[in-house]
Amino acid sequence: MTSFVDRTLTCSDCGAQFTFTVGEQEFYQSRGFTNEPRRCPECRAARKAARGEGGGGGGGGGYRSYDSNREMFSAVCAECGREARVPFQPRGDRPVYCSDCFRSRGPQRGGGGGGGGRDRNW
Repeated sequence: MTSFVDRTLTCSDCGAQFTFTVGEQEFYQSRGFTNEPRRCPECRAARKAARGEGGGGGGGGGYRSYDSNREMFSAVCAECGREARVPFQPRGDRPVYCSDCFRSRGPQRGGGGGGGGRDRNW
């Protein structure tokens, strides 16, 4: 096991010195990161904010809420028959559900992981 000590680093953006703490070093090692941080916490936060990554409280990575300007399409819910407003152009080859029916269906099983859930014949 590697023993760590607090290290003083210089930010590549603003030139300020900051401390790379023992706890941060242990975290980096546990995640398999091999490079130490190049930016101070303030510059890292500013960079995240500029990229639109909220960073609020540890989650913030995968989910992005839909922009209010995003084009929405109308479809007929395959379950209840009401109008469904969806952020994609329905193709007609898969069922579309309104938000209530979609929620009531619960977690889907056996989807296609990162492939958008489409079946592949290869």
